[in-house]
Amino acid sequence: MKLKGKVAAITGGSAGIGLAIATAFLREGASVAIMARDPAKGASAVDKLGGGEHSVFIQGDATVQADIEGFVDGTIERFGRIDILVNNAGGAGELLPLVELTDESFDHTMKLCVYSTFWATRRALRPMLDQQFGRIINISSVEGKIGKPVFSSYTAAKHAVNGLTKSTAQEVGTEGITVNAICPGLIITDIIKASGPATAKAMGLTFEEMVNLFSQESAIKRPNQVEQVAETAVLLASDVGAGITGATWSVDGGTAPY
Repeated sequence: MKLKGKVAAITGGSAGIGLAIATAFLREGASVAIMARDPAKGASAVDKLGGGEHSVFIQGDATVQADIEGFVDGTIERFGRIDILVNNAGGAGELLPLVELTDESFDHTMKLCVYSTFWATRRALRPMLDQQFGRIINISSVEGKIGKPVFSSYTAAKHAVNGLTKSTAQEVGTEGITVNAICPGLIITDIIKASGPATAKAMGLTFEEMVNLFSQESAIKRPNQVEQVAETAVLLASDVGAGITGATWSVDGGTAPY
């Protein structure tokens, strides 16, 4: 029970990495609020979690500032405090060669990945500063450390998340608050299954060829699992992780060079 009595808010928590983190946090004794756009998926996720009064779904769109801030406020209203914020909402948006990217597509990716992290972090920091305790965990990507063709908007966004992580950690390091990023490599989640074929096509590959390419870039030669990211989040959220801040932790099977 590494997180007993703690309250966590997780954006994009109805599936994939977010749901795995919520599951792990509940197992470790935390109360958990999850946010996602689809009310049906959110209700289903809460049922899967089986957390009873220790879990709640709050509907919201990560690209909308009022929804993000309302989610943080709603978590505090429901549980009385917020100790852990996981900025998991994100996505690659439309992946195309830069010369073909529209302003609207680039802006959407920035809002989904960077602005949502900024809005949620800013909102959660005040109560964390007041209580002199907090854990902020940003779900970045291996693309925040490297670059690939047609990933320009997503790569830019995740590099920005990593930079935001490091600077914020420096600002609040003496206040009992840690700020870290987890950088997963390829994980075959539902969103990857849905968007992956289009991404692969933009790269001139089939989906299977793209998965194999990304796998071969790693040391383990296969995708990682959501549970591995979740266990890293537990470490960073726990007292054991109190000495870790401003870090960008790779959970990518040895893909990133640092």
